[in-house]
Amino acid sequence: MSLLEARPAVRQVTPLATPLVDARSQLSDAVALLGYPDGLHALLATPRRELTVAVPLRRDDGSTRLFTGYRVQHNFSRGPAKGGLRYSPHVTLDEVRALAMWMTWKCALLDVPYGGAKGGVTIDPREFSLPELERVTRRYTSEILPIIGPEKDIPAPDIGTDERTMAWMMDTYSVNVGYTVPGIVTGKPISLGGSHGRASATSRGVTHVALAALRHSGITPYGATAAVQGFGKVGHDAAVFLADAGVRVVAVSDQYGAVYNERGIDFAGLDAHVAATGRVVGFGGADPLDGEALLELDVDLLVPAAVEGVLHAGNAARVMARVIVEGANGPTSPAADRIFAANGQLVVPDILANAGGVLVSYFEWVQGNQAYWWNAAEVEQKLEERMLAAWQQVVETAASRDLSLRAAATVLAVERVAEAHLLRGLYP
Repeated sequence: MSLLEARPAVRQVTPLATPLVDARSQLSDAVALLGYPDGLHALLATPRRELTVAVPLRRDDGSTRLFTGYRVQHNFSRGPAKGGLRYSPHVTLDEVRALAMWMTWKCALLDVPYGGAKGGVTIDPREFSLPELERVTRRYTSEILPIIGPEKDIPAPDIGTDERTMAWMMDTYSVNVGYTVPGIVTGKPISLGGSHGRASATSRGVTHVALAALRHSGITPYGATAAVQGFGKVGHDAAVFLADAGVRVVAVSDQYGAVYNERGIDFAGLDAHVAATGRVVGFGGADPLDGEALLELDVDLLVPAAVEGVLHAGNAARVMARVIVEGANGPTSPAADRIFAANGQLVVPDILANAGGVLVSYFEWVQGNQAYWWNAAEVEQKLEERMLAAWQQVVETAASRDLSLRAAATVLAVERVAEAHLLRGLYP
């Protein structure tokens, strides 16, 4: 036996599922369907700019802590970059890269003239005082100042940040340039140039699409059952809006656990409990439930509205919901997608389902540039029209090309970004 023959076979290692692996896999599938060359694929897959910064904090007790911050700008072909700022101990550069890419496709799919961006600081905001978080925000903003601006890159709130964070960012930027620039961020307080409807926009968009998806699947929304994973910015309001539309929301969860009531959750009571305790666990109007078990309930609608990667090869076969609407970014792995497709379950992808936030952020940016603000009814009407128009486009593309909704949405978005890039040409 020769030395070559004696060698053990090389085992092919499949990359571990991560948001970036998932995002690149989705792009590769779309590029293959569109027949794009390798060079264009590489341009679409690679962020145009990345910045990693040190964020020192002087704590209230005088000690110093050091954090790492990121800002990734994935694409500029259709306009300035746009994307949220996340405060989480789990933030990594690869996660931010994935979220920036998904934001590019989201903006293109909704025909918003932005490219995608994302930012993050590896900090757990629950462990720090409000003055400490203000200092972190102002230092982070100062560090990324050269690459942000109302015509460059417009941050917005995300996990661990809110309208107050955006007010600090706006003020820091404005102080540095010498005049007030409301358009530097979106998701601001209304008194500082924010838009009506922005705080609940993602949840409103999720609800509009979820109701359309239920009807598309032959399920009457009134009386349909739903479970919502995540009781934060997106999940809380989505659950309430679904209940207002007549959907029976039987379970919700947060990072501490879940609660279940087959008759439907009493959200007024749950809100009071959460305000008092900071968590859904222990709510007397529902039974305790394991957080992971919520994903596997026998319901008509599942809304994963927390973090990435919660639906994967290890649990997808046990997920029983007929319709899955992604309130979070990247909650479903490609392996889980294949299982859901084989089981005939409808998955509405994140770049469509949760695009209401960036849509109303765009509205806020437009209003700020015009110095003319719309009322809440106008914002809601425009949001519903744009969300349902995008839903219809994706459904029609899926039917005409025999694709899943995710593949159809990604193909539409990638095609629009690639067209803009090709029309602009390559400099120099």
